[in-house]
Amino acid sequence: MVAMARTQGVRHLREIPEAESLRLLASVPFGRVVFSRNALPAIRPVNHVVDGRAVIIRTHLGAAVLSRDGQVVAYEADSLDPLTHLGWSVIVTGVARLVADPDQVKLFQRLLRPWVDGAQKDQVIRIGAEIVTGYSLVDDRESTPN
Repeated sequence: MVAMARTQGVRHLREIPEAESLRLLASVPFGRVVFSRNALPAIRPVNHVVDGRAVIIRTHLGAAVLSRDGQVVAYEADSLDPLTHLGWSVIVTGVARLVADPDQVKLFQRLLRPWVDGAQKDQVIRIGAEIVTGYSLVDDRESTPN
């Protein structure tokens, strides 16, 4: 393992601009939503779509965790190579609210099929992106100009 780590080079974090972060987030099918439940942090894996500057998820958790005014949540997705340990991670922080418009609910229910059989995922939640942070983990060859 030590020899492999030496041949892979030094790693650096590179900040990813917001537009590229949202594009990367849209390129993967699932992530993790972080919310507060009974004043404690909770995390659930969910699939998503990106709609402009919002992350849309479908879940049964909505009524249980969202107040009428919404709740501040974080949404994280990544793509990391298990062998090289290179890749990216994007976190969107914002207020999660139930989608109320029936046409939008139908659209997002078609786009977001539950991955678990028998799961009642009847609520669509929009997470408005108030803060978008993205970082890529690159080796020294990718981070230095030619």
